[in-house]
Amino acid sequence: MNTTTPAADHILLVDDDREIRELVGAYLQKNGLRVTTAPTGRHMRQTLETAGPFDLVILDLMLPGEDGLTLCRDLRGGKHKALPILMLTARGDEADRILGLEMGADDYLAKPFAARELLARIKSVLRRTRMLPPNMRSTDEARYLAFGDWRLDTVERMLLDHEGTVVSLSGAEYRLLRVLVDHPQKVLTRDQILSITQGREAELFERSIDLMISRLRKCLGDDAREPRYIKTVRSEGYVFAAQVEAQDA
Repeated sequence: MNTTTPAADHILLVDDDREIRELVGAYLQKNGLRVTTAPTGRHMRQTLETAGPFDLVILDLMLPGEDGLTLCRDLRGGKHKALPILMLTARGDEADRILGLEMGADDYLAKPFAARELLARIKSVLRRTRMLPPNMRSTDEARYLAFGDWRLDTVERMLLDHEGTVVSLSGAEYRLLRVLVDHPQKVLTRDQILSITQGREAELFERSIDLMISRLRKCLGDDAREPRYIKTVRSEGYVFAAQVEAQDA
């Protein structure tokens, strides 16, 4: 009987430290992953076009030239917006980690790190990314997602009302709204939403998604008793009830 071996996940490691590229690359390959490395943002872009497709990018924050935050933002605004990003940082400053998540990173890991922890984080991010069925994943490349009286700018990661006024969203609120508008008329469970929007599984609590939904409804001017956009499905989760239109400008 013929059996098909699943293709190994392909990881792009972007770090200017040659020793880290070699050691981490060898460890991940030993543990069943394909690894391609790049020392700079310029090399990363070339590699994405010539050596892909990739399943995840490990992106160092402190790179020569364009830093990891800039590259993360550019990835989220381009054709690779759906590619999971795990950010590495040598800094202990919590603000850097929060900024990385708000720029769109799926998780972060501070240097120095244990190789086993990096491998666990990679598997966790890939598992969360693949939690939704294929027919529920967004493939839209448009800059704006319009619904009702609102437009969500997926490049600048901000919400605009019908007059073009910016309504401030936290990183968590943006990620939550993006998941909802990417999958309109689809019931999403709390577990699905939490796993997709949060970067650290150990910090997840089911109640937190209800609080985020409440805050997001306030941003949208949505009445919780008679919601226009985010409806509660008892014992199941939430559904984004509005029609969503992709717009380039």
